[in-house]
Order: sequence, then C-alpha cells, then structure tokens
Amino acid sequence: MAVKLNSTSFNHAKRLIKDGKYVLDDRDAWSEHQPTAEEENRFIEKNGFDEYSRWYLGVDDDEDPDTKAHYKFPYSDFKKVHRCGLLAAETRAAQRDYEDIKNAAHQLHEMLDALK
Repeated sequence: MAVKLNSTSFNHAKRLIKDGKYVLDDRDAWSEHQPTAEEENRFIEKNGFDEYSRWYLGVDDDEDPDTKAHYKFPYSDFKKVHRCGLLAAETRAAQRDYEDIKNAAHQLHEMLDALK
C-alpha cells in the first residue's frame, strides 16, 4: 500500500484551524464524532470526491481516487477539525510507519493545543 500525505488536506486543516473551525475535544471522543459510512456517502453524493479528499490526511495511490478506499486518516466531521480525529490519525499513522502523516497530524494537534 502506497499511502502518503495529502498536502491539500493538510493545508485545508491549517486554514480551518486559523479560521476558528475546530473542536477541542478529548481523544476518546473520536468514536462519537467520526462520520459514519452513511454520512460519508451523503457527503460524496452532494460534494464529490475532490471535496471529500480535503478531509483526509492520507491518500493510497494503490486505490482508485473515485473510491473511499483511496482516502485515509480522517480528522473531521466535514465541518470542523476535531482534535480527537487528529490524535487518532497521529497514533494510527505512527503504528503503520507513515511518518509524513504522523508528523502532519502532530503539527495540527499542536496548533490546536496552543489554542487551549
């Protein structure tokens, strides 16, 4: 699997944080805040895969860009950056040795922690 950082998404997340569109939640909240498969499908139907891609820190080049399988490491509810989503992405990326994604998620979560 060729998973790499989605730099467009990383820049999108930085902009959202600078614009105040974030949630300073706890690590354990991600299971409640993460979009469901049904919510993802509705978002794609309404906005398409280009917009969908902006909410995922990783992309898998082995998967078709017009499938959900192409996008990895979500960090939001399609409205705001969630601290819990960034922490989950950082942990999972570290477990899978995706250093660029781990570092990006870490940088974003540090931006949020500085706002506390």
